[in-house]
Amino acid sequence: MTPYLQQRSLYPPQVSTPPPDNLALVVAIPAYDEPGLLESLYCLYECTLPEGVAMEVIVVINEPEDAADEIVTRNLEMYKQSLEWAAYHQRPGLQFFILHQALPTRHAGVGLARKIAMDEACWRFEQAGHPEGIIACFDADSRCDINYFQALVRHFRAHSDYPAASIYFEHPLQGHEHPSEVYEAILYYELHLRYYVQAQRWAGFPHAFHTVGSSMAVRCSDYQKQGGMNKRKAGEDFYFIHKFTLLPGFANITDTRVIPSPRPSHRVPFGTGRAITEILENGGGYPTYAPQSFIELKGFLGQLPNLYEKERGWKSLPLTSILKEFLTEQGFEGKLSEMLQHTASYETFRSRFFRWFNAFLVMKYLHFARSRGRADVPTAEAACWLLEELKLLPEQEGDYALLSRYRVIEGMKE
Repeated sequence: MTPYLQQRSLYPPQVSTPPPDNLALVVAIPAYDEPGLLESLYCLYECTLPEGVAMEVIVVINEPEDAADEIVTRNLEMYKQSLEWAAYHQRPGLQFFILHQALPTRHAGVGLARKIAMDEACWRFEQAGHPEGIIACFDADSRCDINYFQALVRHFRAHSDYPAASIYFEHPLQGHEHPSEVYEAILYYELHLRYYVQAQRWAGFPHAFHTVGSSMAVRCSDYQKQGGMNKRKAGEDFYFIHKFTLLPGFANITDTRVIPSPRPSHRVPFGTGRAITEILENGGGYPTYAPQSFIELKGFLGQLPNLYEKERGWKSLPLTSILKEFLTEQGFEGKLSEMLQHTASYETFRSRFFRWFNAFLVMKYLHFARSRGRADVPTAEAACWLLEELKLLPEQEGDYALLSRYRVIEGMKE
């Protein structure tokens, strides 16, 4: 038993079936009151399997201990259906395991459920003697391309020292599962997500990656080294994956695709479901961070070489009043002094700087700028601005063309 499983895992192994010796990947799925779970499982069942290795899928159907009776009833029915489905959908090299858990009300939520599934995957890999195995996060309402398993295994095989990855995703923009206004809303939200990541990269922030809970994967050993999944009720994916973006070898997997659901939801205070709900309630459109905030961020990050010159005070640099106020509030003077005292080269200084000025602090700055009058702008307007800066504006007009161009930038073909 590893130190992590001994000290941080909440439960002993819950799957009694011994893992196969060639277990390479486990997909971990939290499921709370999910009527479409079987469709997601069937999508994984249909995937092409890599040769010579085994895949497993672990589902944790869950609800709070004080959940309403109707939710408990639906979960129990889905648990029964899923067990029956799994019994008839075993393939050589692919097994499905369904767990049902009533979670302590104080911590119940997607973070805890995801942690239980991922910890169970760790037990499986340790029992199989494969601590370098891959744990992939998926959602109970997501779909994926048929090469999903192959692409993940291929990536981690090719990069044996890479700890984790963000997986390319695309929300559906048309279909019959949702009203047309939902598909229109998800276009704006996905455009916001892609603009947000690409604007950070344009500004010079080196750790800008998507943090979509259904679209990430991590090695079992690195998962344990970094303390596992957190128990947050929302935003668990953001805080989890950014523990890995600072590590050498974090990467994007772009030769397959996860297809998250665009459905609206009130379950959590932020995220896709809540954003779609807000868009629908506001009659369409979605505001995003002002380009000026990224312009100011780019100016600040471009000053890092000057910040390394110890004789110059940081307040003498050409920074905006908003940035200076934010950095003062964050105690930057003391942090900078500490960084300079403990670095002997610019490369080391830069690394220490971005461990402090991380993805969370970038977001905090953007919200601070908003609070100081830097108002949000329509997403399409901001997205056009950035593409113009990158000299990548599409020839066609319209929001779909904008999103298509961002998808191309992030690694997939139009």
